[in-house]
Amino acid sequence: MEQTNDSMTASLAGGVTMPLLGFGTWQLQGRAGQEAIRHALQVGYRHLDTATMYGNEADVGRALRDSGVDRRSVLVTTKLPPANAGRERSTLTASLRALGTDHVDLWLVHWPPRGRAHPRTWQAFLAAREEGLARSVGVSNYSIEQIDELIAATGQAPAVNQIPWSPFRHDSKLLAEHRDRGVVVMGYSPLKGTDLRDETLTGIAARHGVTPAQVVLRWHLQRGIPVIPRSGNLDRIASNFNMSGFMLDADEMTRVDGL
Repeated sequence: MEQTNDSMTASLAGGVTMPLLGFGTWQLQGRAGQEAIRHALQVGYRHLDTATMYGNEADVGRALRDSGVDRRSVLVTTKLPPANAGRERSTLTASLRALGTDHVDLWLVHWPPRGRAHPRTWQAFLAAREEGLARSVGVSNYSIEQIDELIAATGQAPAVNQIPWSPFRHDSKLLAEHRDRGVVVMGYSPLKGTDLRDETLTGIAARHGVTPAQVVLRWHLQRGIPVIPRSGNLDRIASNFNMSGFMLDADEMTRVDGL
């Protein structure tokens, strides 16, 4: 990881740089969804996470175009529905059309198809990357055993495994197993999966003059875990991005780990 002006990034296979703090877009649709996404870009988010299953790729693409932010400065992630295994290329083509771009920066298998690793789908993802349709490829909701199956079949590990992550789901062993394989853990549902009323979080937040949600997100950043909080509330979108001005000390990090 590297840090510049308090903006931390992770390096993915293939030379792709991912901001550690991204913006999740699940359930953000229509005009209100586009407004939320534009606002996220305007306050500084430079990673938008969507999926075919969300039904909002066109909204994400429209918001990005209308924002005035240079497409090249924004990492765009989308995902293949597991039911579309075997139709990888047509699904990606439809995603690109909806997003209004000639490539995505990260394409993920949303869930293991039929609960299996499905190396054939992974081979199709690698082919899309080689053709420049996706700059980097990975998976979501895969187990370590399933990741190992993909590596055994192709010799190439996913760049990312997007899984639920929060202080209450923190698993240092699982994180180490991913890193041993060169796989970046990207956390989703960081706030939904956390009791923001927990006394540890509220106490740390009060000490720094921030919200418990900001403590949770700062903890992710200091652990080097990319995270994609989602909100349709414009004030909360801005608050979640405001990570400058405070750091958790070693004792605070250990206490949050212990949750």
